[in-house]
Amino acid sequence: MSLLEKYTKGWSFRSNTPSFDEGDEISVFVTGVEDGEPVARIGDSKLRVTGGSRNLVDKRVLLRVTAFDDGEHVGEAEYLETVGESAF
Repeated sequence: MSLLEKYTKGWSFRSNTPSFDEGDEISVFVTGVEDGEPVARIGDSKLRVTGGSRNLVDKRVLLRVTAFDDGEHVGEAEYLETVGESAF
């Protein structure tokens, strides 16, 4: 194993379109509202938040993914709880 291989072992690149599995619990910021529902954007992927209100925008929340389309990078997630506020 070369020095470069040792140095870069375990490295990986993040995707701008992350994928999620049903049942995944993730902590994200709610970034906006579309059609009356809060939306969380993670890179270019988007999760519509069910069970949450419009005042979740700019708050960090815990979500459980209920559906996700890998081809469209769009899914739905259930609101579980608010875990933080925005730093802005």
